[in-house]
Amino acid sequence: MDRRIEIVKGDITQQDTDAIVNAANSSLLGGGGVDGAIHRAAGPGLLEECKSLNGCRTGEAKITRGYRLKARHVIHTVGPVYRNGQDNASLLRSCYIRSLELAALNGLKSIAFPSISTGVYGYPVEEAAKAQLSAVNDFLRKDDTLEKVVLVCFDDRNLQALKAASVGV
Repeated sequence: MDRRIEIVKGDITQQDTDAIVNAANSSLLGGGGVDGAIHRAAGPGLLEECKSLNGCRTGEAKITRGYRLKARHVIHTVGPVYRNGQDNASLLRSCYIRSLELAALNGLKSIAFPSISTGVYGYPVEEAAKAQLSAVNDFLRKDDTLEKVVLVCFDDRNLQALKAASVGV
């Protein structure tokens, strides 16, 4: 695993990084889980800016200001809803890669990710952890812009899955 990657248990809204990633829905107008928590913590300015973005497709990413968050920016990405038999891994990997590309393009040095799609979108936690670590490591091998990537787990299940997956990377 790349030395720039940190795995922590915590609250994504409290991360002191240049950007945090929002596991958003396609409207970008807030919702439940991580999305709702980020919108509440950032305040109404985030929703107003998101209204101007015309949504986001699954696997893509868009950037806004961070408003009342410690992070200066929020990178919104839409993870796949897990469906058995579909190529979910490439869409999930795309969420991480597109978010990292956007951070690098904007000259950011640090970024924090939640575990995308593992909540109401139903992605199996162990599979998601492997896709997440693989995507982040692949990006960091090719690009040295980012100095720190924090993988923030809200619960012990995601934390243990990431730690287990990191052994094989």
